[in-house]
Amino acid sequence: MNRRSFLNTSAGILAMPSIAQMYQSLNEHLTKQQFNQHYDVIVLGVGSLGSATCYHLAKQGAKVLGLEQFDIPHEQGSHAGQSRIIRKAYFEHPDYVPLLDHAYKNWKELEKRTETQVYFPTGLLYLGRPDNLLLKGVHESANKYNIRVDSLSNAEMRKKYPQFKLPDDFENLIEPDAGFITPERAILLHAEQALRLGAHLKTKEKTLEFKPDAAGNMVVQTDKGTYTCQKLVITAGAWAGKLVPALAPKLKVTRQTLAWVQPKKWDDFELGKFPCWTIAVPGKESIFYGFPVLPAGKFEGPVGLKLGHHYQGLVSDPDHVDRNPGPEEEQNLVDFLQKFIPNGYQATHVVKTCLYTYSPDENFVLDFLPEFGNKVAIATGCSGHAFKFAAGIGEIMADLALKGKTEQPIGFLNIKRMM
Repeated sequence: MNRRSFLNTSAGILAMPSIAQMYQSLNEHLTKQQFNQHYDVIVLGVGSLGSATCYHLAKQGAKVLGLEQFDIPHEQGSHAGQSRIIRKAYFEHPDYVPLLDHAYKNWKELEKRTETQVYFPTGLLYLGRPDNLLLKGVHESANKYNIRVDSLSNAEMRKKYPQFKLPDDFENLIEPDAGFITPERAILLHAEQALRLGAHLKTKEKTLEFKPDAAGNMVVQTDKGTYTCQKLVITAGAWAGKLVPALAPKLKVTRQTLAWVQPKKWDDFELGKFPCWTIAVPGKESIFYGFPVLPAGKFEGPVGLKLGHHYQGLVSDPDHVDRNPGPEEEQNLVDFLQKFIPNGYQATHVVKTCLYTYSPDENFVLDFLPEFGNKVAIATGCSGHAFKFAAGIGEIMADLALKGKTEQPIGFLNIKRMM
């Protein structure tokens, strides 16, 4: 199978390096670095958006330092968990679609550059009543940008995807070109490429504060040292409010619960037979979502059928998160499966947590901090739906830092609406 056909099939998977192998390689690069004190750009937080930002800064020739308080990657924030849905018929708002087009392009560029697959086009089901915001939003974005979304009758749905047990009044849509991204592998690839291009990355180093100096530079103080830079980019996820106290009252950090379960009929849910899916449950202002079972020989992470509930979870301090979900949170997911995907649950395998950082309107913030002119750019308030954009947002943040502007249409994601 040639590489082009490999990248366009959901079932064919190349022998890829394991996350452990990639992590070891990254650490070998990290230990060989010789650090400076002054940089063109410093990036605070080297996770989903920060790793991509470091890569695009280094790609444009900048002298860049990425500071990460944990490992690269890690399970303390928002990016862990084996898989993230990627889609274009964006129900949240059609203004995101041009940004998604750019992100898809950049994901493909990363795959080509590294000869490693991170995007798996499984198709994505949108299921719910026609008047639900999920279905209405999908139609709006698909119609405006001519995105292929197919409608399935109830009979077609039962024949093609008998795993689901759905009410007769549900509308059944599928976006064939949607699927999932592997987040840990994507972050490692961005970080590795940044290092290869000359970036410096430091892990287990916590940023304490930043401020301007008399020379017009930004000074970053960590628990291990002091650095200066011409421009600063903050991609700190749930810790953004800690670094920018003025934004803290506007940002809500919540703990979310994910589960990997053992299905009754394992073969029915394997990659290649079962798509990614979203279901808007009547009576709940929230969405359940999930993925096919990924083969353990090719993918890292927990084994089983993964699902989650997209809603505002328990408000939490990112430095003091209860990582032990209560039985009611697990039962919420089990009850959903037993009602809508009855053969999808036999036993719970793993329950994990991640963090969302909500903005008041649940849209991202990609902009400069106004009190620092164009010296400090920030990406925050991603509200649990940003990873699919990471390859594109990384370039956007690099352009803001190096050029003071971006060609991408991010006006609706300005920081003024937060003030």
